[in-house]
Amino acid sequence: MDTLTWMVFCAAVAVACGSTLELPQEDVCASGHYTSGGECCMECPPGEGVITPCGDTQTECGQCLDSETYSDKYSYTDKCQTCTECTGLMRMETPCTDSNDAACVCDYGYYMSDVTGGCEPCTVCPRGHGVYVRCEPDRDTICEPCEDDTYSDQESSLDPCLPCTVCNDGSEELETLRDCSPIADALCYDPLAPTMSSPSTPPELPWDELRSLGPDVESTTAKPSSPRFIGGGLNENLIPIYCSTLAAVLIGLLAYIVFKRWNSCKQNKQAANNRAATANQTSPSPEGEKLHSDSGISVDSQSLQEQQQLQTQAEAHTQTQTQLHVPEQIVVRVDGGAQSGSPPSQA
Repeated sequence: MDTLTWMVFCAAVAVACGSTLELPQEDVCASGHYTSGGECCMECPPGEGVITPCGDTQTECGQCLDSETYSDKYSYTDKCQTCTECTGLMRMETPCTDSNDAACVCDYGYYMSDVTGGCEPCTVCPRGHGVYVRCEPDRDTICEPCEDDTYSDQESSLDPCLPCTVCNDGSEELETLRDCSPIADALCYDPLAPTMSSPSTPPELPWDELRSLGPDVESTTAKPSSPRFIGGGLNENLIPIYCSTLAAVLIGLLAYIVFKRWNSCKQNKQAANNRAATANQTSPSPEGEKLHSDSGISVDSQSLQEQQQLQTQAEAHTQTQTQLHVPEQIVVRVDGGAQSGSPPSQA
């Protein structure tokens, strides 16, 4: 009993002594390595790499280059690492920084396969199946069959199953021509629509849809023909109206051209008649023609006669003046005497 008590006492003393000899937390070297002088080796933080390792001297760090090199951890030995480049079917999800490497994932439409270890094309869900989980860079597409009044009429890696159309929903008086199936939607039609030839005749379907309905429907439904459009009768009635309007415009244009030509010819003919009548009333003399050719001024015969009369009167007046100024004639008689005045008259 005394021996056991002594052993417990010794253990308690040892624990107490050990706790007093434990070094403070700040004195513990984080790197666990020391320089030759006994200093704790300093670690370079993320974003910086080691330039000179710790040894005889302290660790020397340098800044990493953004988008070129990086360092994502504390270290007293690691240098800046080169950034990863995304090539091939990989695309960059996050860019490279000085403290983080670039993150590359598979391109759109591809996923990283665990089997091949590379990017593989995403699975495309066939008709009658919709996308349950879309394709992601780390997983493939998950498809599900279309059930419970849903359908998918095309292959897709994005679209889920779509709900079927309900023809008799109470809002419109529609009839179901084709029921909904996993690969095709329901087809409705209005028996009272104006495009139908009769209320009992269902709308015409494309030939490929008729084949998908089965042989029974093919034998009871007419073959496809040209589509009918709403308002076709109105268009057919407008065509004659357009043609009549165009013909009326053309006829009016031709009538206007003929009238203008006739009016122009009439005016030219009337002007010619007026010129001929003027030429018959006044016949110019040769002097008048000469004057007209020399001076470019039209002179009629009446003006020319007036000028001739004035010229004749001027010449007569000049001759009269000349006779008045004739000197007196001297008559010498035989007897030696002289007599002025008019010559003697004969006895």
